[in-house]
Amino acid sequence: MLQTKKLDMFLILTSLAVVAAIVLGLTMYPEAGKDAANYLFNLFTMIFGAPVLVAVFASVLFLTVLGFSKYGSIKLGEGQPEYSTFSWVSMMICAGLGSATVYWAFCEWAYYFNAPPLGFHTGTAGAYEIGTAYNLFHWGISAWATYCIAALPVAYHFHVRKNAGLSLSAVCTAIRGGKKMTPVWKATCRAIDTIFIFTCFGGLSITLGVSVPMVAEILCHVIGITPSFQVNLGIIIAISAVFSLSSYVGISKGMARISSMNTYFAIAFCLAVFLLGPTLYITKSTVNGLGTMFQNYVRMSLWTDPVNNGGFPEGWTIFYWLYWITYTPFVGLFITKVSKGRTIRAVIMNTLLSGSAGCFFFFGIIGNFSQNANITKAVDVAGLVGSGQGNQAIVQIMNTLPMGWFFIILFAVISVLFLATTLDSAAYTMSATVTPGLKAGEDPSPMHRLFWCLLLAAVPLAMMFINAPLNTIKTCAIVTSVPLTFIVGYMVYGWIKWMKQDYGLKSAETIAAEAREK
Repeated sequence: MLQTKKLDMFLILTSLAVVAAIVLGLTMYPEAGKDAANYLFNLFTMIFGAPVLVAVFASVLFLTVLGFSKYGSIKLGEGQPEYSTFSWVSMMICAGLGSATVYWAFCEWAYYFNAPPLGFHTGTAGAYEIGTAYNLFHWGISAWATYCIAALPVAYHFHVRKNAGLSLSAVCTAIRGGKKMTPVWKATCRAIDTIFIFTCFGGLSITLGVSVPMVAEILCHVIGITPSFQVNLGIIIAISAVFSLSSYVGISKGMARISSMNTYFAIAFCLAVFLLGPTLYITKSTVNGLGTMFQNYVRMSLWTDPVNNGGFPEGWTIFYWLYWITYTPFVGLFITKVSKGRTIRAVIMNTLLSGSAGCFFFFGIIGNFSQNANITKAVDVAGLVGSGQGNQAIVQIMNTLPMGWFFIILFAVISVLFLATTLDSAAYTMSATVTPGLKAGEDPSPMHRLFWCLLLAAVPLAMMFINAPLNTIKTCAIVTSVPLTFIVGYMVYGWIKWMKQDYGLKSAETIAAEAREK
């Protein structure tokens, strides 16, 4: 049974009611819902687009300065780290990435090639090169900075200040200090947590909605059957079984082991593709892409295309930052849980550098392997992606390898495990959000985590069954990321105030010594 005496049932029921109402509304009025969502998306990207670009770029600068400052030595909690460095890095990467990542690794460069940014023309060498650079940029340092900037205030609140509650509203309440809990603030806290849970449902439903058909297409190709709803159902049941079992047995026995195993699988997959594929081209194009990205990093970070208004910043960079922001609450809360015993500097380095390096490695190899198939005309990747057949393109690309069927199966396994670990971390943080007063060393009930696992699987399955417009749900989730941005901004403000109060008068040597003694 769920431990109802410790749960915020009002928040659970309110969140579920909001999600159910939106899914039902989109089912009954799909066109009206699509038009409304698109209008809101265009309005929000127009009004908040430039500020979002500035905020994400500023986050990178702030975290870099903080990491080198005396405050970087602050230790989050006492004792030794709970997880090995490899497990910690693996869980960070796997929690922040879903199986949709592997789709974009194969296909994203093709979208940029078909409609290049920064004045490049499609079909040219420059279009290929800028496609690789933007692929690495959108999954690199700036993207991971959105996770880190949301995680550290929660980690400081929980591990250093020893405040109870592992939720965004708990952090915001602690920042207010001893002020009276007014009805207005209570309603604000409800709104914060409802936005968080709704955003999790929207973002993760899309991840399942995009990833499951991709895995189905791949497996059906191997087996020789036609993709169908029944196949999607079987895949979701399999994924649900993996992440439900992982969530039930706990982080150390479940997600830590699955994340480590999947990291080994992903590394092996990439190395095999690197060695059996066009090794020289992959190496040269990845190095060139990194050089192009870092050379144009400031321009790419702040490019708004004000003269032509071609839509690339809104459709891709701003879209991506807002979509990453939808994942920041649950990934941030999860990073808090697994980072006890680490310093702020270590969390910044791991998130920005390890996360980015993992993506550069994965996207560099897989993306340029795919790109080379298009250049050599082995597979018309750009044409297939342009006609909405990205999943078929992935199958054809992997069939160019020796024993292509083996790589296709391994690819499907990696996709399922990536998705399972992402959903596992989401189920943990959602259950923590609706468990008031959670303290250090405490975890939500295993049955409660299992409850959220089942719901996270049931909602996208229901949408697939009724053929609901998933892109509209995705747009709704992104729209909610705008208020999330203000919430994270308030948490960062409170966190900076806390650090100044606690460590402002202490020297770097004193802070480092205290960290060693803890």
